Amino acid sequence: MKNTALTLASLLALAQVPHAWAQASCSSDGTAQPVAVFERFISADCENCWSDAKTPAPSSTARAVVLDWVVPGKTGDDAPLSAAATNDALARLQALGRKPPVTTDVHTAAIEATPPARVRVAHGMPFNDYLGAAIAFTPAQRAAQRSGAAPGAMDFYLLLVESVPAGAEGTNVDRNMVRNMLHGTWEKRVKLSKSEQSKWMETRSMRIPESAQAERLSLVGWVQDAQGRVLAIAQSTCK
Repeated sequence: MKNTALTLASLLALAQVPHAWAQASCSSDGTAQPVAVFERFISADCENCWSDAKTPAPSSTARAVVLDWVVPGKTGDDAPLSAAATNDALARLQALGRKPPVTTDVHTAAIEATPPARVRVAHGMPFNDYLGAAIAFTPAQRAAQRSGAAPGAMDFYLLLVESVPAGAEGTNVDRNMVRNMLHGTWEKRVKLSKSEQSKWMETRSMRIPESAQAERLSLVGWVQDAQGRVLAIAQSTCK
């Protein structure tokens, strides 16, 4: 309980002190904004899917964030990839209106905001199996000026991902394995000032799975509107 309280206290400090964002150990600052998300859903029953050298992938020039979700299989804990399977993958499939795959399924989404908005993600150093993580969204200024108000309800996704390079863990391709997910909705803030309406922020603690290697972790976050259209995506790097 004491360790959890310390983690939450550090997150509250991050939320209340604006310049703390700049002091985060890892963030999306200075990185090119991705223009699409490329999601691969792999059945935990399909061991060959993980090692397949012909795994679907975007073009090297596509500037897409690639995510690998391991979906719980029909054989449960006996599935070959069960150690990496997560119920978050089932929740994400449900949100997309898709069924769990037998092998591998792919979903892609491009940014549809014009002009593009901005998302920023950041996290601190691991502390007692937890990571302080944050996501902030700033809508396109010109669009906000035209509408005279901030956007309505929006969904945000903040994912803790582990980068697994080709040749490691039995994979023949580079992977960004989703290890934890935060998903929520931001409602329109009609009672705030115009300057406050133009930004949204969420700070949370995210648990690091026991099997994850902390040095390979990063964050991927995006925001989408009520129709499911992606407005902006970001991925953190550690300097």
